[in-house]
Amino acid sequence: MQKAEMVGDNFRLGYRAQRHWGAAMAAAFFCGELGAGLFLVSMLCGVVPGMILGLLIKGIGKPFFHLTHMGVPGKSWRAILRPDRSWTSRGLIATIVFMGAGILHTINVMTAGAVPLGGLLPWLAGASALIVMTYQGFAMSQSSAVALWNTAMMPISSLLYGLTGGVVLTLPLAGGGLATQLSYLAMGLLLADLMMLLGLLYGAYHGAPGGKLSAELLIRTLYAKWFHGVVLAAGILLPFAALWLGGGAPTSQAVGAVGVLAGFFTFRVLIFKAGLFEPVMHFDI
Repeated sequence: MQKAEMVGDNFRLGYRAQRHWGAAMAAAFFCGELGAGLFLVSMLCGVVPGMILGLLIKGIGKPFFHLTHMGVPGKSWRAILRPDRSWTSRGLIATIVFMGAGILHTINVMTAGAVPLGGLLPWLAGASALIVMTYQGFAMSQSSAVALWNTAMMPISSLLYGLTGGVVLTLPLAGGGLATQLSYLAMGLLLADLMMLLGLLYGAYHGAPGGKLSAELLIRTLYAKWFHGVVLAAGILLPFAALWLGGGAPTSQAVGAVGVLAGFFTFRVLIFKAGLFEPVMHFDI
C-alpha cells in the first residue's frame, strides 16, 4: 500500500509545500515581533534608546518586507477593512495605534511630560504592542489547511520570541542591576522558548498526517540541520550558556543577542518552509 507523500507541481496525490509566504514574509514577521517586543521591554525598563530602536525596526523593517512580498501594494490598505473577520485587519489597526502611541510616549519621556494625555500613552502603546507581537501567530493558527500552523502554539511562539528578542537587545542598553535582572529574565524566556518548540513539534507529530510530515522535515530530514544547528543550538543553548557563564559581560550579552536573533529568524523561515498543504483526499493508493 503506497501512502500519499510530498509532491511538487504536478497532479499526483500528496502533500505540497506552501510557497505563498517565503523569506520576505518571514522577515516581516520577524521585524514586527522583534520591534514590538523591544519597545515593550524597553518601555517597562525605562530604556529610551531601546524604545526608539524598537519603533524603527517595526516602523521601517516590517512595512518594507511586506511591500516586497505584495503583488499590488496600492491595494494593501483594504486589509484594514474587516477587523471583525480578519486578524490581519486587527493587526494593522494595532500597528497604527502602536506606532502613534509609541512615538508620542517616547517623545513624552524624552521631554519630561510635554505631550498631553501622556499617562494614557504607555497603556495604549503596551496593549497594542502585545497585539502586534501575537496577531500574526493568531492568523497562522486559523489555517486549517496547514497542520503545522493550525495550533495555539503559533501566537505563543510569536509572543515568546518577541519578548526574548526584546530582552536580549535591551540588555546592552541597560546598566547595573537592571542588566543583571534582564539576564535572568532572558534565561527564563529561553527555557520557555525551548518548551514551546518541544510542544509545537510534539503536537504536530502526533496530530494530522501533514503535521507529522512537517515535524519530520524539521527534526529528521530536509531542514533538520538548520533546526538543530541554528534554532536550537545557536538560538537557545548558546545564548543560555553565554548569559549563565558570562556574568553580564558585554561579550556574553553580544553572543546571546546574536544567537537569539539568528535562531528567531531561522525559526520564522523554517515554519514557512515546513508548512505543508494536506492532500485533497486521504486514502491509500
